[in-house]
Amino acid sequence: MEQLDQTDITILRILQEDSKKTAKEIAGILNLTSSPVYERIRRLEKQGFIKKYVAILDKKLIDRSVTTICQVSMRYHNEAFIEKFEEQIQNLKEVQECYHMAGQVDFVLKIHTKGLEEYHDFVKTKLSKIENIGVLNSTFVLKEIKHTSEFYI
Repeated sequence: MEQLDQTDITILRILQEDSKKTAKEIAGILNLTSSPVYERIRRLEKQGFIKKYVAILDKKLIDRSVTTICQVSMRYHNEAFIEKFEEQIQNLKEVQECYHMAGQVDFVLKIHTKGLEEYHDFVKTKLSKIENIGVLNSTFVLKEIKHTSEFYI
């Protein structure tokens, strides 16, 4: 895989901040012509540095203002149970992020719901139906201090 140069890094920073910027706009920022910037962006996409382009929604405006961090501990830790959990969690649309952890808990989930009642229903009707969950520990976000999708590069 090619090494990133400073121009590639700057393009990635610009696109992380605003993925709707065109190659022409980015070229203007970099004092380059559009064609090489366009080719660099395509190369960065092809090499996998840019996975996809997304719109980041305002969770309050779409009525998903309650953020819950849920720690999950499994009863059994064999490969089949872990793979089954990972597969089942993919189907739960309320779960925005899931991490397999080392330490005292096995998985950490980030879940967005309309409110506590919806979260309760989610746990009761969906999450608790997943086999092999031993302990669920839910904590609720009081205030979001920092949230970004941008990586520091």
